[in-house]
Amino acid sequence: MEGDDENSGSMIDEIYANGDGGDNNRTRKPIFSGDQLDIEVYASLYVRRTKIMRLLFIADRCGEKNNTTMQLEALRMAYDEIKKGENTQLYREVVQKIDGRLGPDYDLDVAWAENVDRRAEQKKEKLENELNAYRTNLIKESIRMGYNDFGDFYYAHGQLGDAFKSYVRTRDYCTTSKHIIHMCMSAILVSIEMGQFSHVTSYVSKAEQAPESLDLITVSKLRCAAGLANLEAKKYKHAARKFLETSPDLGSHYNEVIAPQDVATYGGLCALATFDRTELKNKVIDNFNFRNFLELVPEVRELINDFYSSHYASCLEYLGNLKDNLLLDIHLHDHVETLYDQIRHKALIQYTHPFVSVDLNMMANAFKTTVAGLQKELEALITDNQIQARIDSHNKILYARHADQRKATFQRVLETGRVFDRNVRDMLLRSNLIKHEYNLRASSRKH
Repeated sequence: MEGDDENSGSMIDEIYANGDGGDNNRTRKPIFSGDQLDIEVYASLYVRRTKIMRLLFIADRCGEKNNTTMQLEALRMAYDEIKKGENTQLYREVVQKIDGRLGPDYDLDVAWAENVDRRAEQKKEKLENELNAYRTNLIKESIRMGYNDFGDFYYAHGQLGDAFKSYVRTRDYCTTSKHIIHMCMSAILVSIEMGQFSHVTSYVSKAEQAPESLDLITVSKLRCAAGLANLEAKKYKHAARKFLETSPDLGSHYNEVIAPQDVATYGGLCALATFDRTELKNKVIDNFNFRNFLELVPEVRELINDFYSSHYASCLEYLGNLKDNLLLDIHLHDHVETLYDQIRHKALIQYTHPFVSVDLNMMANAFKTTVAGLQKELEALITDNQIQARIDSHNKILYARHADQRKATFQRVLETGRVFDRNVRDMLLRSNLIKHEYNLRASSRKH
């Protein structure tokens, strides 16, 4: 390889070492996430409905891959969690999915389900009577609380559409900005569960219109909700910024939606896929607040550092080991392939940038791929104008097409001269018009 700039020597040495057997000179970091996901530890990060839905999502994905052991473990934990609540519809669905494979202890408990349904009918009737009384008395705060109680009731029983309507109805009876924020947070929670992320964005904006009533934890919750909405919309750079703005004070205060480990993973991968080197350094690696999240997921921290340090083989190894577990994440699974492709493309671009020429055999070794496979990837990036280069297919060398700086400088100078000439002519014309009072004469003629 031939270097384009003497100052890039250290980077070239690192890249060379990482790609061509030079790893012996570098202490290898352990790969953390090669093991199968520990469902019990994972589920302990969450509470309420999201814990159940994440477990059911894992069960469905494991069922598709014929991983029966992991599927049944997730279903068993979901069953136990559901019986702590009142959602009998979801309970029956889980029992149906278990299909007797966990023994008699996990069969349908008809008596429990009927008892819960009966108590639910009684509670609903009581709430209706109370709300009607509040409406009659026209006490706004009581009416607000009545609708809020209905929202909680419907949410507990899995009727998310009705829960959303009830929470939103409280808006007409809110008398303080704190009431508005409470309504927004409830609407956001249900909207995330329903997958209605346009509502999430809308109610995050409404809540942010009352900054005087927002504490640090609530602000962090709103950042996370906005991050999820942007992630779902595939606006990965916006998602990264929202997660990076989240304060570590969030802790486990929003574990009915997201765990701090998720903030690190979602934010880290989105940033890696979309940020340039300067942003990655300033907004991620040197971000003290986000560093607290990254400490919870060491493999994400290491792969970001490896990427920035041009240790691509190690970075891609971490990504490869994380992939199976990320595909079990209810929010991230649809985006894993896209994010991984973007990260890999950025690595390829960054690898080739310092050089006039690159040996494809050495580069393929660095990226743990074949020369033929690498060549196809590079061809796609060249066609897409992301890499300015050409490939010598016979000798397997990539030649950079660096712009002619001398020619570009002359073109800029000429263009600057043309702009200056035009501006001077415009000024001279304007001064002559003023001097000869052309506008005044024209107006007098009309009169």
